Amino acid sequence: MNNEYDYIIVGAGTAGCVLANRLTADPQCQVLLLEAGGKDNYFWIDIPVGYLYTIGNPRTDWCFNIEPDPGLNNRSIGYARGKVLGGCSSINAMIYMRGQRSDYDHWASLGNRGWGWDDVLPVFKASEDYQHGNDEFHGAGGELRVEERRVNWEILDAWRDAAAESGIPKIEEFNRGDNFGNAYFQMNQRNGSRWSGTKAFLRPIQQRSNLTVMTKVQVERLVLDNNDGLRATGVNVRLANGNQQTFSARREVLLAAGAVGTPQLLQLSGIGPGALLNEHNIKVQHELSGVGENLQDHLQIRSVYKVQNTVTLNQRANSLIGKAQMGLEYLLNKTGPLTMPPSQLGAFARSDDSQPTANIEWHVQPLSLDKFGEPLHKFNAITPSVCNLRPSSRGHIRIKSSDGSAAPAITMNYLSTPEDQEIARAGVRFTRKIMSAPALAHFAPEEWKPGAHLTSDDELNQAAGDLGTTIFHPVGTCKMGNDPQAVVDDRLRVRGVAGLRVIDASVMPTITSGNTNAPTVMIAEQGARFILEATD
Repeated sequence: MNNEYDYIIVGAGTAGCVLANRLTADPQCQVLLLEAGGKDNYFWIDIPVGYLYTIGNPRTDWCFNIEPDPGLNNRSIGYARGKVLGGCSSINAMIYMRGQRSDYDHWASLGNRGWGWDDVLPVFKASEDYQHGNDEFHGAGGELRVEERRVNWEILDAWRDAAAESGIPKIEEFNRGDNFGNAYFQMNQRNGSRWSGTKAFLRPIQQRSNLTVMTKVQVERLVLDNNDGLRATGVNVRLANGNQQTFSARREVLLAAGAVGTPQLLQLSGIGPGALLNEHNIKVQHELSGVGENLQDHLQIRSVYKVQNTVTLNQRANSLIGKAQMGLEYLLNKTGPLTMPPSQLGAFARSDDSQPTANIEWHVQPLSLDKFGEPLHKFNAITPSVCNLRPSSRGHIRIKSSDGSAAPAITMNYLSTPEDQEIARAGVRFTRKIMSAPALAHFAPEEWKPGAHLTSDDELNQAAGDLGTTIFHPVGTCKMGNDPQAVVDDRLRVRGVAGLRVIDASVMPTITSGNTNAPTVMIAEQGARFILEATD
C-alpha cells in the first residue's frame, strides 16, 4: 500500500465515483478513493424496491436523525445517508432529475462562472446513456443509464388525467429546462436493476493500476501544512482494524463526503466557524463561517388517500400470492413492482401566480405507509406527496464533539419562514384539487391524511408539521460563491486553503428544483474538468 498519491478522494458516493473515473483516465495519475462504509454487495441494493431494506439499515445507511425540529412539531426524523460504495446512489429513489434552467442561471447570476443552464446541459449529456438515444436534451453512450419505468398502475394514469384537468398538463418528460407539467419519472436503472454510481463509474475502471479503493476507512482529520500559506497535504484515517494511518496527496485532497460528511470533516480539521471550533477545543486552522451553514432540503407533505375499484401496491404486497407473483415477474422479466422507485409519477406546478417558474413538485406513489421501513397499510391507497422546491428555510450541520466517529447535529429548521408555511398549505390544497378532479371520481378517493376536516391555515400548518418528512436532498453546506458565507469558489476550491476542493452537493448555493443525484453527477464532472485544466 502506498502512502502517497496525486489525489485523495474522501467519499466514494456519487461524486467520488465520478472523480475516480475521470482522474484515473490518465495512467500517470495515482488516485486513492476512501469510503467509510462497506462494499455495495448487499442483495437489496441492485433490486430497485430494495430501498425499503437499505434505508434505515446500518449496513448501508448512516441512520442519522435530525435534531428535534419546531417546524415538525418538535419531531426528530430519520435522515438516511449512504454508508456504502456508491453512497446515496446505492439506496436512493433512482429518479433522474436535473432541475430547471432557472436553478443554474441563478447560480451564474451570483457570479459563478460556467454554471448557467447552457453551460451545464452539455455536461449532463456527456455522462448520460439515455434509453431513447441522443437528442437536443439527452446524451447516449455515457456511463449513467437513464430508462423509463417498467410497471404500470391504473390509478397513476388516472392521477395524470386529474392533474391535467387541474391545470398541470401532460408532458413527455422532465429535464428539458422547464419542468411545468406532469410525467412519469425516468430512472437510473438498466434492465430493471439499480444503476448506481459504482456501477456507472467505478466498477468499469476498478482494475486500473493507478486507482486504489479502500472501504471501511474513516477519515478523521485533514493534514494541513502552514509553512508557506495553509495547504491540505493529506488525511489522517482510522482503518477497519482500528489502526491509524496518514496518506499524503502530492496535488490535492478532494472532499466528496456529501452535505453532511464534508462540513463535518472540515470542522473537525479546524476549518469552519471559529466559535464552534473553540467550543470543542479544536484549533482554528482557518476560519470559514459558512462551513456547515446554508443547509437546504426538500420537505414533502405526504397526504394519503384511500381508493376503491382498483389495485395498489398495498393490496399486492399484503398478499402471499401477490408477493409471489411480483417476485416471479421480476425474476423472469425484470418488470413489475419490484422495479419501482418510491415514486413513479411526478408533477411540477406553481403554488401561486406570483411564482416565476414551477416551485412545487409531487411524487405520486401507488402505495401508503406511515414511514419507509414500516408495513404498507391494509387498505388500497395512494400517496400524492408534495414538496416546496425552493425553500427559504435554512438549517446547519455542526459537530457535537471533536470525536470524528460521533454524528454531527443536523438542524433542518423546516417551515421556519412564513413563505415556506404558505407554500406547504398551498401544496395540500392543490393536492385536494387534483384528488377531486373528475378523472379520479371512479376511484372514490377519501382523504385519510391529513383529513378533509382540516381547512384553516392554523390546522394546515399543524398538519404540515405532523406529516412533513424529508426526501433526503441535503445540499448547500459548503456553498459556492463570492459572499462572506461562501466556502468554495466557482472552481470548487476551498477559500484560503490550497490543495483542497469540495466536489459534492454541499457546494450548491441554492437547491435545485427536484431530486439531487443527477446534479451531483454534473458537479463532479465539472470538478474533474477544473482539476484537469489546472494540471495542463
